[in-house]
Amino acid sequence: MQKALFKTLLEVVAQYPPHLRAAQERDVPRQAYHARLLFDYLERVGKTPGNCTVMDIGGGVGMFTLLCRALGWGRVVLIDDFRDPVNEELGDGILDIHRQAGVEVITRDVIKDGLPSELGSDVDVITCFATIEHWHHSPKRVLHQAWEKLKPRGVLIISVPNCVNVRKRLTVPFGYGKWSQMKDWYETERFRGHVREPDVEDLWYIARDLGMKQVLVKGRNWAGYVSGSALIRWCTGMADALLQLRPSLCSDLYLIGEKEVSGGNR
Repeated sequence: MQKALFKTLLEVVAQYPPHLRAAQERDVPRQAYHARLLFDYLERVGKTPGNCTVMDIGGGVGMFTLLCRALGWGRVVLIDDFRDPVNEELGDGILDIHRQAGVEVITRDVIKDGLPSELGSDVDVITCFATIEHWHHSPKRVLHQAWEKLKPRGVLIISVPNCVNVRKRLTVPFGYGKWSQMKDWYETERFRGHVREPDVEDLWYIARDLGMKQVLVKGRNWAGYVSGSALIRWCTGMADALLQLRPSLCSDLYLIGEKEVSGGNR
């Protein structure tokens, strides 16, 4: 299973232009984990991917939605405003690989305009990976709209960077740990960096607000593995399994919640 998944991921990476492949290759372990979250959901509810819809909010030019199509998901929707630097540099054509794979690409500022009403309310899985921390307004309205679009027993999966991970706890007292680079904030017309990074308590707040059931909060350490510091990468590899036992110490947090079959959701 694991070998087949990584083979599929590398085939997806090969669809990208050569100058973008290195970044996608670095993202393979994270996307493999995302695929396993989907497989876990399908097994839990007794469904097959071909009969299911997955909607990803804020995925940009990343390969998650391409992976979903390669894994046989029936309907795959990608919603983003596509205003990141890579989009401005390469234009809309970079999304042709998604469209050719059968991904429905919707260009939309969800914070300003909300989720499209025409998407209906029969989505099986909605994902929002490493996105809401970039939004300059509250994510509450969009998350509630997403929740309303889920089928009963549908699942919402959100990932965020942890504002109080173990590295920050150790380095901030020594003056290190800025959320973003000065040039990204000061020298660009539109800041696209992190506005507010949540923690575990914040994710439980969101879960209660949405009325999530079967809630899981998990921790992973992707940021450590791609750090520019060889020491941090080494420390991450040594401590990763132990840190996952305490999500509050991990660099990346996941909120996973199912929608009740009847009655209990707002």
